[in-house]
Amino acid sequence: MDTLTHALSGALVGRMLAGRRASPATAPMARPPVWQMVVAGTVAATFPDLDFVLGWVSELTYLRGHRGVTHSLVLLPLWGLLIAWLLARFWQRGGRTGAGWRSFYLVVCCAIFVHILGDLITQFGTMILSPFSDRRFGWGTSFIIDLPFTGIILAGLLASALWRSSRVPAASALVLLAGWVGVQAVGRGEAIEAARDYAAREGIQAVLVDAAPRPASPFNWTAIVFDGERYHYAHINTRRSEPLVAGADDNFIRRFSAPYQPVAMAKWEVRERFGDNGTRELAQKVWQAEDFAFYRWFAMFPVLDHVENGPSGLLCANFVDLRFMTPGRDNTPFRYGLCSGEGGWRLFERELGGLRWVMD
Repeated sequence: MDTLTHALSGALVGRMLAGRRASPATAPMARPPVWQMVVAGTVAATFPDLDFVLGWVSELTYLRGHRGVTHSLVLLPLWGLLIAWLLARFWQRGGRTGAGWRSFYLVVCCAIFVHILGDLITQFGTMILSPFSDRRFGWGTSFIIDLPFTGIILAGLLASALWRSSRVPAASALVLLAGWVGVQAVGRGEAIEAARDYAAREGIQAVLVDAAPRPASPFNWTAIVFDGERYHYAHINTRRSEPLVAGADDNFIRRFSAPYQPVAMAKWEVRERFGDNGTRELAQKVWQAEDFAFYRWFAMFPVLDHVENGPSGLLCANFVDLRFMTPGRDNTPFRYGLCSGEGGWRLFERELGGLRWVMD
């Protein structure tokens, strides 16, 4: 999920866990005020994405470490302790009387946990066992930017502001969020079933059957079948019976949703993982190179993208991950490859303007 949605989800958790302030005559500052709980949830839910600082080290350091230790369930209790202590010290600065770190610990841990859940429902991959394992987990039910998901959170926060003495709006929003993800899970199951039906119909011995979430609808998917050599994929809407037509004047949601065809009318495409005979040898060398180990770890559905003569006579090949190939998008991200020359391999990323060398 995007960082803004994470921050809003933390605020919602803070509002949900905030209790009524105790009477000063009986227990001064026994509980933090509601606004401090909301701020604590917001800060904590934003914290895991501070791993962007890894990009200051190098691009590959960021790719290897993003959604790593700051997103770890193993380290969550320690991060919760650190953030709760810092928040308590901040509100006690200058000799002010304020709640101790224990009062913030639960909301901070819950907000970090909600952030991790918000990333797990996407397909990017989250290293929840870091630093003991770099295995990436992802349920793949949700696209990384989900407007209805964010809208439910905003509605819950707005209703909480109107009914300040009640936790019901925040609790209801959290229940609705779970329900929305459930709807997306249903769409994912339907897309995978459509892919299995295609494989059976075409007599394909499937090694992998999966589906990548797409924007604008919980029923927009890229269904994927891998037979060990080739990827078969189609952009489908599992609930649509007729194609959706969209013009330049239509709203952006309709335009983003139009490329996804009814399952019965799906246009299946086939791409060789390493290209044809003319490109296979170079593509396999690039794929197996030690300099390309990070991409083998990172990619889920890798296929050869381009083979060409690069600068100074270098021969270059790059791969693309099908999970990031969204119809209507001008530029597909994470298109990495290697160029071979007398000095060995050179790592690059393909962008709209051409090749960009990547330094580790």
